[in-house]
Amino acid sequence: MAGLSGTLNVNTETTDVIAPADEKQKLNLAVDIKEKSACERHITVTVPRDDIERYFAKQFDDLVPNAEVPGFRTGRAPRQLVEKKFRKQLADQVKGSLLMDSLTQISDTEDFSAISEPDLDFEQVNIPDEGDLTYEFNIEVRPEFDLPKWEGLSLERPEHEFTDADIDAEIAKLGARISDMVPVEDAVQLGDFIVCNVTSRDGDKLIAESKELTVEVLPMLSLADSIVEGFDKLVTGSKADETVTTKVEINEFSDNEALRGKEVDLAIEILDVKRIEQQTDDKLVSQLGLESMDKLREMIRSTLESRLEYAQREEIRDQINKSLTESANWELPPDLLRRQSRRELDRSVIEMRSSGFSDQEIQTRENLLRQNVLAKTESLLKEHFILERIAEDQNIEAESTDYELEVARIAVQQNDSPRRVRARLERTGQIDSLRNMIIERKVIEKITEKATFSATAYETDESSKTAAIDFFAAGGSDRMIPEAKYDGGEAEPIPGMNKVDRD
Repeated sequence: MAGLSGTLNVNTETTDVIAPADEKQKLNLAVDIKEKSACERHITVTVPRDDIERYFAKQFDDLVPNAEVPGFRTGRAPRQLVEKKFRKQLADQVKGSLLMDSLTQISDTEDFSAISEPDLDFEQVNIPDEGDLTYEFNIEVRPEFDLPKWEGLSLERPEHEFTDADIDAEIAKLGARISDMVPVEDAVQLGDFIVCNVTSRDGDKLIAESKELTVEVLPMLSLADSIVEGFDKLVTGSKADETVTTKVEINEFSDNEALRGKEVDLAIEILDVKRIEQQTDDKLVSQLGLESMDKLREMIRSTLESRLEYAQREEIRDQINKSLTESANWELPPDLLRRQSRRELDRSVIEMRSSGFSDQEIQTRENLLRQNVLAKTESLLKEHFILERIAEDQNIEAESTDYELEVARIAVQQNDSPRRVRARLERTGQIDSLRNMIIERKVIEKITEKATFSATAYETDESSKTAAIDFFAAGGSDRMIPEAKYDGGEAEPIPGMNKVDRD
């Protein structure tokens, strides 16, 4: 989930907003706040005429000495004439300054913590010729709640001692992933790979298509916004140049609102059938650039232990989440949930990369997460607010060394340099997700330090029976939050207004 920081967008490019640096006098605002829900407020702001004229006066103070008016030398025109000639031209600058300063003042003085941008349309706000300026907006805020009991929880933790058989099985999977695949003339079998074109249709209308995807034949195929149950049975027995069809239900996370919860037709055109060419242990060791089979087994054991730690964190977190949010019965705005769903996926992906999962395994898990991400996001967003409160109470922060450690861990798992990993995280907007992961992990550790544990069995991950492709049957992409722009230009921040982090 996201942390609390953010901006309000105004058109600084076209209005040349000026915030008086030497303006110390506060605005005499009248602010009316109405509670729409636990996380939503409707705010009406009234700026008195005296303040409006004061801001105009400041602008004219700066303008008059340099004003050019026909019939007068530069800066020598009477102030009254300058004000009459340029008042309309300065109106947008004054309006921008009043909005900036009034929003900052509201943020500093009112008793709520904003987690989104105000839905304020700059163009719809106009300074009247007479009387006060009134504008209004809706904003999402952090809910107010009593902090639940978080010390002394009773938790369960999965435990497992990895055996030689576990390591052998994982080596076999690794060998299959990096082995050569050779085309075969046979019909498709379980465990084969098919090269295929995938298309989705709503009746006769083509929705989406993707060409030459390579997919492993497993019991389930996970798409980005739907699932093909019995995928192995659907394609087994088919050959190259044949097409199989089925129907899939679009999940509630889809960008395509019209198709959420509805079925579409999915066609899989098989272009080629491939099978893994078995290889010796020596060849596998050589391909991985390792010194010996013992080094490979050591590497595999380390990866398995890292994944167990990931499973322990997730299981413990689920239990903590349930305990902390049990009494959190406040409603969350649907738009907020959809925006934060992307953040939850980002957090999960970063956690998996840090824990040594392969790209294919991450794609599989990410697709599965999407199937119920809105429901899970509601629970996790409530948990986020609670963990943020605990972090504030306990003075828990993300330090620069925390970022360095996490980036280094991901770099090791991906066999990449920390500099390139960090640049990639920054480029894809995942640094905020990394910050949230660090803070929340620290709070979870604080909670677990004061908890009691009992051991449970470590269950095998069912995602190993699932293939995954990055294909949206309903079209579109998984980007839930468009880049915020105003009138073609990037927006400048208004200080003091926070929001739940955006992509």
